[in-house]
Amino acid sequence: MRSRAMKKADQILRAVAAKEVTLTLIGESGSGKEVLARRAHELSERRRNPFIPINCAAIPEALFESELFGHERGAFTGANDRARGKVEAAEHGTLFLDEVGEMPLTMQTKLLRFLENRRFMRVGGSTKIEANVRLMFATLRPLAKEVAAGRFRADLFYRIQGITLNVPALRDRRADIAPLLGQFVAQLSARHGVRPPRLNRQVRALLLQYDWPGNVRELRNVAETLCLLRDGRQVRPTDLPEGVCSQASPHLRTPVGDSGVLAMDLDDGLDSLIGQIIEAALEAEGGNKLRAAARLKVSLRTIQRHVASGRVRTPALAG
Repeated sequence: MRSRAMKKADQILRAVAAKEVTLTLIGESGSGKEVLARRAHELSERRRNPFIPINCAAIPEALFESELFGHERGAFTGANDRARGKVEAAEHGTLFLDEVGEMPLTMQTKLLRFLENRRFMRVGGSTKIEANVRLMFATLRPLAKEVAAGRFRADLFYRIQGITLNVPALRDRRADIAPLLGQFVAQLSARHGVRPPRLNRQVRALLLQYDWPGNVRELRNVAETLCLLRDGRQVRPTDLPEGVCSQASPHLRTPVGDSGVLAMDLDDGLDSLIGQIIEAALEAEGGNKLRAAARLKVSLRTIQRHVASGRVRTPALAG
C-alpha cells in the first residue's frame, strides 16, 4: 500500500501480530478489515494453523450458538450428526468475528463467558471443551457507541477492548487505488484465463476520482468485470459503471458521435489508437465489418487486416 494511513496500519500490525493481544478493526464495509486481520494472523506464531472468519451479521440468531460452538447429534430438529463449530475449526489458529456489533445480546453473554475461561460446550452437550484460539474482531461502528445505545454489552466491550485499528475508507486513501487495481487485474485475469485489459490515463483518472462507496470490495468487482468484458482490449469510459463517469470532472468525459465515449491516450501509440477506433466502429455496427469500413471510409481489407493482427477484438456476433 502507498497511502500513509495503510502504512501506519501495517506498522501497528507488525508490532502486535506476534503478541496474544485482542485486535479490533473499525471501518466501513468492504474497506479491507478481513484482509488486515488475515495479515495479522500470517505475521503471528499461529500462521500455520487456520484463520476462520465468521460474519456475525449473516447468521440467524437461532443458529448462532451452534455456528460458533457446534452441536451434538439430536440437539435440535435437523441435527442428525455432531458438528464442530467455528471455535473448534480455528483450534491453534485465529477466529475472526466480523461485524461483532451485530451479534445478538444473548450470544454476547455466551461469548463473554467463553472469553473468560476459553471453555465452551456444544449445543446439546454436557462436556466442557477447552479451546486454544486467538480472537480478532471487526465492526462498522465504534463499539462504545453501540454500548451507549444499549445494543452491546459493556462488560464484553471492556473485555475485548485491546488494540483498536481504524481502517480508512478507500476514498480517504486514494494512493492505494492504483496499486490495488493493478493487483486485482493481474490476479483476476490469470484466474479467468484472459488477457489483462488495457487501462489508459483517462480511465485511470476516472477510477481515481470515484469515491468507491463499496470500498476495496467494489474496486475488486469492477476489476473483475473489466477483465471478463475487455479481454486484452482497451478499456473505455463506457465500460465503467455509470456512477464512475457521472462523478468525474467534465473534462474527463468526451463524447464521440452516437457511439458513446471513446477513451484514447496519445501515449498508447498509433497502432493502438487505430485499433481502438476500429473496435468502436465494429461495436457501433454490431460487429459487421463491411458497415464498419463504410463508416470509417476505409476498405474492408483494412478492417480485416487489423482484426487478423489480434490488436482488434470483434463482438461475439461479428459479421
